[in-house]
Amino acid sequence: MKKILFAVLSLALIAGCNENKSAESTTTPTESTPADTIIPDERGYIVKLGDVAPDFTAVAAGSGDTISLSEFRGERVVMLQFTASWCGVCRREMPDIERQIWQRHKNNPHFALVGIDRDEPDSTVVKFAAKTGVTYPIVLDPAGNIFCRYAHQNAGITRNVIVDTDGRIVMMTRLYDEEEFNRMTVVIDSLLNSIAAAK
Repeated sequence: MKKILFAVLSLALIAGCNENKSAESTTTPTESTPADTIIPDERGYIVKLGDVAPDFTAVAAGSGDTISLSEFRGERVVMLQFTASWCGVCRREMPDIERQIWQRHKNNPHFALVGIDRDEPDSTVVKFAAKTGVTYPIVLDPAGNIFCRYAHQNAGITRNVIVDTDGRIVMMTRLYDEEEFNRMTVVIDSLLNSIAAAK
């Protein structure tokens, strides 16, 4: 009975999250499965490895540039980093992302890193990026609409999603575990090395 109640509550919360989607956030979590039929996994994700990463279009903090996930498909390995200024774990992880991933791969035409800040105004995100010392782009996610395509609306951050050039999810992280972080860097390197070898 408890399991059934949890499932019903989870579905209701996910459906509520989807009702708040903006005009720019209209696709479903996996292109074919509506979010209100998905039970989150033990880490709060509603997407799975192998799924096509849910598309989104968002505005970058500070610059106002528009970034769409779909623009990278077929060309780039993408790292999505879900974050917010109030997240202490995010503040610990982001300098390592900057140093170990972004600075190593930012000039690689087959790599993209997009931070996604959960429901904060542009000015807050710009200050947050400066304080943590990150230079990779961070887009705004009003009302957490992008986040809700990947995870339950009440699921926490930090979390990272690695997407291959076919647009499919190949790795997902949650919190900041050094061993998992190191595995993620290996996955990114491996994907980029495969692209280079195929050229």
